[in-house]
Amino acid sequence: MRDYNRFVALNRASLGPRNSLIAGKYYRLPTKQAATVAKKKPTATKTVATAARTTSTKVKTPLSNKQLFGPRYGQVSPRSKQLSGTVYYLLSGHGGPDPGAVGKYGSYQLAEDEYAYDITARLAKVLMEHGAKVHVIVQDPNDGIRDEAVLRMDNDEITTPNLVIPLNHVARLRQYTNAINRLHGRYKGAYQRMITLHIDSRSAGLNTDVFFYHHDKSPVGKRLANNIHKVFTARYKRSQPNRPYVGTVSPRSSLYVVRNSHAPTVFIELGNIRNDKDQRRFVIPDNRQALANWICEGLITDYRNRK
Repeated sequence: MRDYNRFVALNRASLGPRNSLIAGKYYRLPTKQAATVAKKKPTATKTVATAARTTSTKVKTPLSNKQLFGPRYGQVSPRSKQLSGTVYYLLSGHGGPDPGAVGKYGSYQLAEDEYAYDITARLAKVLMEHGAKVHVIVQDPNDGIRDEAVLRMDNDEITTPNLVIPLNHVARLRQYTNAINRLHGRYKGAYQRMITLHIDSRSAGLNTDVFFYHHDKSPVGKRLANNIHKVFTARYKRSQPNRPYVGTVSPRSSLYVVRNSHAPTVFIELGNIRNDKDQRRFVIPDNRQALANWICEGLITDYRNRK
C-alpha cells in the first residue's frame, strides 16, 4: 500500500478516474532511494502547478486558524453574532489519495478536491466571523486559503482530528461521516447542520449551475437547501441578468454522507470542472469567495427563520 500511494503521488497528473491507468501514458515507478529521500526531506514542486507533492508535516490537533486558513487569512475578525449558537460541519469532496474530478485548463489540470477545499475553507472563515462553531472535516495543514488560479494538486489532507484518508471510496466516506457523527454527539440540542461541497465532471461542452441535494426524509435538510438555493437564484439574477439560473433542489438519499450523517445535510455540486465557463467559477479567487459568501448568506437565512 505504501508503494501504491507513492506511485499515485508521482503520477497523479497522468492518472484517470479513481487513479486508473490510461493507455499510451508513461508512468514513473517509486524507488527505495526516492522514498528514503522523501522521508528525510519532504519537498514540494514549485515550478509545475499540477505536480503532485507529498509532505510529512506534523499536524497540530486541532489545527489553528492560521493553519486552516493560511498566514494571510488566519486572523478571524468578528463581523456579527448572527450565527451564535450554531454548529456547522463542512466537508470538501474527496481528498488524500483521491483528487476527485479532474479537468484540463490549458496545459494544467484542475482537481476537484483542491477547489472544493479552498471554497470550504473560505466558507468556514466567514461562518466563524458571524459567530458560528465550525468543524472542518477534511483538513490540509499547509494549504489554507489560496489566491492562485491553478491550485497545485497534493495528497496530504487528513480527516479530523488526525486520520489518514483511506484510498477505498466507501471506507473514506465512512471515515468522514463517523467523524461528523462523533462530533454531533457533543452538541445535543444545538442547531447543527452539515454542508458538503463537490465539483462534478461531465461533458466539457456542458455548462452547469449549482445544484443542491438533501435527504428525502429530512424536511430540515430540504428547507436548508431551499434557503441557500434562493440566495443563488437572486445573486445570479443580479450578477448575470441575461442568463437564467437553472440550478435546482432535489432529494438524493443515495449519497452516502447525506444518508448517514446525523446532522441535516446539504450536498452541493458547484459546477462542471471540465467546462471552460464553469472553470471561471473556480479559477478566479473572487468567484470562489462569492460562492462561500452566498452559501453563508443562505445559512444565515435558514438559522434566522428556524422554527
